Amino acid sequence: MAGSVNAAETIEQRAVQCFACHGEHGQSEMENTPSLGGQQAPYALIQLFMFREKLRTFEPMNDMVKSFTDDDLQKFSDFVSKLPKPQPPAEAGDAARMQKGQALAQQHRCNSCHNADFSGKENVPRLANQREDYLNKTLGEYKDNTRHGYDGTMADVMGEVTKDQIPDLAYYISHLR
Repeated sequence: MAGSVNAAETIEQRAVQCFACHGEHGQSEMENTPSLGGQQAPYALIQLFMFREKLRTFEPMNDMVKSFTDDDLQKFSDFVSKLPKPQPPAEAGDAARMQKGQALAQQHRCNSCHNADFSGKENVPRLANQREDYLNKTLGEYKDNTRHGYDGTMADVMGEVTKDQIPDLAYYISHLR
């Protein structure tokens, strides 16, 4: 890791700072903060790159990765992909809301990119059992065009989803078993 920040430290040691917000082992307990565990390495790499280049702005993240080398970005994304995936909530979820959310996910073909189990693939994020508040926030940002991805797919998809439908969709994905 010649030329990288804190070259003497292991990725595990450097990731301690990440866990302050994203939770121990990448399982977030902080409001509106995503769990990182089980995220796809290519997706994590793209997000870290976007933060480093300020193509995606959230000051704590921009500051954390501003001096990361390309090698650092790759090693962190590989590390994140090996963290344990988030577990579903203990309660199964309200059956009526789950049914509404499932119908929305099917109607908008969320499973065509994120997989039927919402595990994600390649540069498409894992959504299964992500924090409900974070999903609500993020889907709303795609809906109102305040969050931009590396392509326009999510803005297109969310254009057809109403603001009133977002909570049921987020509820379903966060409670998926």
